Amino acid sequence: TCCPGRSVLLGHWLTPDFSPLCSPSPGSLVQAALTQPSSLSAKVGDTIRITCSGSSYGNYAWFQQKVPGSGPVTVIYYNDKRPSGIPSRFSGSYSSSTATLTITGVQAEDEAVYFCGGWDSSSGSWYGVFGAGTTLTVTGQPQVAPTVHLFAPSSEELSQGKATVVCLVENFYPRDVSVEWVADGKTITSGVETSQSQQQSNAQQQSSTRYLASSYLSLTPTEWQSYNSVSCKVRHVAGNVEKTLNTSECA
Repeated sequence: TCCPGRSVLLGHWLTPDFSPLCSPSPGSLVQAALTQPSSLSAKVGDTIRITCSGSSYGNYAWFQQKVPGSGPVTVIYYNDKRPSGIPSRFSGSYSSSTATLTITGVQAEDEAVYFCGGWDSSSGSWYGVFGAGTTLTVTGQPQVAPTVHLFAPSSEELSQGKATVVCLVENFYPRDVSVEWVADGKTITSGVETSQSQQQSNAQQQSSTRYLASSYLSLTPTEWQSYNSVSCKVRHVAGNVEKTLNTSECA
């Protein structure tokens, strides 16, 4: 983003140096002041249009967010301007108080949440309002079961009085996945933190979208050494995967 550290609050005046070419900071799109559809689906190659209304402002921008909590990427600004590096299949228009984002020839990597934003600069400062986001799902892609990697605590971490077991889940589609931690046959819920699924980078993708997620089990060294085995159980529509560490082999 080009405005690091600046929080864009809905219905608040923005700093004078903010412009629609700047993407809002992570977590800033927190309320809906503009109306846009909550979700759309399309097949690869389709053309889709996302509308945005609810304001008489004449300046609109569109932002793409692939990873929840990350900074959105500006795909359209000033209604129909496309930033450098954004594919030509993205275009924007504005008519009768409605802004429209069009994606001509949808690609698998276009699966994301798209936010619209409207700006008024008549007072000399930018005033911004945003929509709640439209989730675009690209259908027709093959389901792919996850690849799971399980990592034991390092000796260095154990010497510092900590024991973190890491379960890395990658290369799966669709995005929904759940992780369960089991130690000696019993489910553990305390000390567990699991990330939301996020799209892998283009370098990691094949011809369709892939997601990754991670889960962490935080233990004390004493707890870790008291278990005979620790397992990460991953459930996914394309297939369930379980990985197990035998703690005696990790000493």
